[in-house]
Amino acid sequence: MTLAAEIRTALEALSPEALEVINESAQHAGHAGDDGSGESHWRIKIAAASLNDLTRIARHRAIHDALGPTIIGRIHALAIEIK
Repeated sequence: MTLAAEIRTALEALSPEALEVINESAQHAGHAGDDGSGESHWRIKIAAASLNDLTRIARHRAIHDALGPTIIGRIHALAIEIK
């Protein structure tokens, strides 16, 4: 399973109405944090009712918790856009 698929599967726990998982690693090739895997820099665009009543920090924590330490440990940069 690709890392993108793992991210999508993990975030299903938040019951998103909309979810985009975008690999931006190619834009950061040769920069700090580029481990050569092609899976180091990610952007998540998500809309989920489960996040609506949370503060911005709590939303980000919920996403990190859903992803878990195994996935988070494999990502150098994660941009989160909550709709």
